[in-house]
Amino acid sequence: MAGFKSRARLAALAFAALAMASAGTPAAAGFFKPGKAVQATANLDMAISEFDRAMRELRLVDAGRILDGALVVAPTDPRLMLRSGELHLARGRFEEATRSFALAEAAPALNAQALQGRGVALAQLGRSDEAIATLRRAVAVDPALWRAWNALGVESDRRRDWATAEAAYAKAIATPSADEIVYNNRGYSRLLQGRYSDASADFVAALDRDPTLTAARMNLRLSLALQGDYARATAVGDKDQKAGVLNNAGFAAVLRGDLDDAQRLFEQAIDNRGSTYGRAYHNLELVKAMKADQPDIAPVPAKP
Repeated sequence: MAGFKSRARLAALAFAALAMASAGTPAAAGFFKPGKAVQATANLDMAISEFDRAMRELRLVDAGRILDGALVVAPTDPRLMLRSGELHLARGRFEEATRSFALAEAAPALNAQALQGRGVALAQLGRSDEAIATLRRAVAVDPALWRAWNALGVESDRRRDWATAEAAYAKAIATPSADEIVYNNRGYSRLLQGRYSDASADFVAALDRDPTLTAARMNLRLSLALQGDYARATAVGDKDQKAGVLNNAGFAAVLRGDLDDAQRLFEQAIDNRGSTYGRAYHNLELVKAMKADQPDIAPVPAKP
């Protein structure tokens, strides 16, 4: 999920849970004081609202504290099970997430969301067949679940089932609440297919929605380089990033068979970072070997 806010952001797409804020904060202002059942219900609703806000703001510690407090009062509430699953997802605890979501599925009002969450967790665990079956059940109940459609697109990409992936991403993008990561993931899918111009358009769309989305920016540079537009692919002002950008453009040039451009780009990467840039040196040796008709070394892209 390149790619859930990188493909790597596929796991981060989404994700909410419940927790109890530290003493002295608004979230700790007496949610669960002993009292009547009506008051307890109101306090639980308030805790859920505070939890959801904490998750939207990526305050996972606060969310966890709110959830712990709520579970003391209502340990079997399916709303809390759903949010427990989301918190586990956000923390990368995918086995725990599947168990929490399974407990929430029995509530009709939460069934689709719980199926979506469990499907995403199963995909992260590499249990692709189960993930796809679960995600399809989710969108059958609620076709507006963009996260489920996005995850189906990613799983289809892994199988190189491009038509199914394209259809899934289109469904995700058609939902009003779709995240910019869907554009990035569809762009990456099209990049894998060699549809570089279409991929570039998707990465630009993702960046229009979130200019800080690093994965989309890196993928856009790669797609430009794969089209031979090395100047735009390597246009970056940050000296610390420049060497990696040049190395990746050189990598793309190798894939295109532009060996002279590849050698130039790798040499510029080395000049930019210095003699310690082993990846670029490795790739430069590759290009020289290929020019000598001895392609016995694999090119190495820069790490994100």
